Amino acid sequence: MEKKPTKAQEMHQVELIIGQILRIGVVLSATVISIGIIMMLIQGTGGYPNGVQPNSFGAIFSGIVQLKPFAVIMLGLFLLILTPTLRVAVSIYAFAVEKDHLYVWITTVVLIILLVASVIGYMGR
Repeated sequence: MEKKPTKAQEMHQVELIIGQILRIGVVLSATVISIGIIMMLIQGTGGYPNGVQPNSFGAIFSGIVQLKPFAVIMLGLFLLILTPTLRVAVSIYAFAVEKDHLYVWITTVVLIILLVASVIGYMGR
């Protein structure tokens, strides 16, 4: 018969997952940014005229398909910004497992603020 993990063991597991998310997010974004910089050094250009940069998801992904270095760098920056937001989302789950309803609500409000600020920033470009 298999023993059910204790609440402390579950929380430790969630904390390990959160730490892994942060590490993977930072390493992945740094790798993508480094690839973009290497592409820029090889091509000798960012792929866009001076003063022009991809400033929407569509433009970034279109630039990546066209192998434009600056679009790859922008993707890396987007991943870097997304990493702590994902951490907040996973923290909601962690607090729910602990049955800490106050922190579930507080963390949910923080996530909503992050998402609203991101949308406002995106729309205000």
